[in-house]
Amino acid sequence: MTPEEMANSMIKNIVEKTGNSLEHWKSVAARSGLEKHGQIVKMLKSEHGMTHGFANLVAHKFLKSDAGSADPDTDLVAIQYSKGKEGLRPIYDSIISRVKNFGTDLDIAPKKAYVSLRRKKQFALIQPSTRTRVDVGINLKGKEPTDTLEASGSWNSMVSHRVRMTESSQVNAELIGWLKEAFDHAG
Repeated sequence: MTPEEMANSMIKNIVEKTGNSLEHWKSVAARSGLEKHGQIVKMLKSEHGMTHGFANLVAHKFLKSDAGSADPDTDLVAIQYSKGKEGLRPIYDSIISRVKNFGTDLDIAPKKAYVSLRRKKQFALIQPSTRTRVDVGINLKGKEPTDTLEASGSWNSMVSHRVRMTESSQVNAELIGWLKEAFDHAG
């Protein structure tokens, strides 16, 4: 299933699984006053007992931060690499040009703040975190961190590791090898 198909399936099942509609949960998010994705997910899980998957869905739909909620004419990647982050776009482009060779089942799914790389499940994400750095999150559970492949820690719970990048020359065989390993495990 594509991410959009999975989201649509979850939306169809949200009342059965949570007892309330997506619109209800979006109003809960609105009343909370929270504005960040992670804060909304945490609140829905801790205060309402929602699973991570449904909390993540509600947060994305409330914030309109998933590709399915954006206007179809909106280039989410262009927006990510604007407002002073234009110089980071070659890093993203270099990574994407290399991972496209991994297989026909690769799904590149832009979100509001990052791009999700998926196979059957997300194996990595690319996020312009600051005006000078792109963070590449990679799911490599069980792999020992190194100086370059650090544990993701509190940076992002959707991945196990992070690589901090400041220039496109850092898109090297080592990084692509880690991404390929994560891609292979996501199948």
